[in-house]
Amino acid sequence: MSDCLFHMVSGAPQPVAPFSHATEVDGWVFLTGQMPTDPDASDAPLPPDVETQTRRVMDNLILVLEGVGLGLQHVVSARAFLTNFERDYAAMNDVYSSYFPADRLPARTCVGVTGLAVGALVEIDMMARRP
Repeated sequence: MSDCLFHMVSGAPQPVAPFSHATEVDGWVFLTGQMPTDPDASDAPLPPDVETQTRRVMDNLILVLEGVGLGLQHVVSARAFLTNFERDYAAMNDVYSSYFPADRLPARTCVGVTGLAVGALVEIDMMARRP
């Protein structure tokens, strides 16, 4: 097993806690859950709706993936967390699924939670594999 690499990606959102944007070992890349924060203005208010927040989260994940030389086509698994599961599940799914071809969806888990950092409605993390 190779040593673990710890990635901080220039241009990705400022972390809201003590973590790396991604860690990597043996070709597996684990992306920390991203919040719907603006990478250019971390103090800006969050968008009010789950659709816009999900787009920002996915775009932030893409920034991290690109920062380590990967893309969404390398994602094998994702986990989504929602603070208002019943209300936001369908809307989050609509936005999330628009980022992937219908026949290339990663494995995924989605759970309802009582709260997320920075008051977010959604957080998504991912696992990717280098070719």
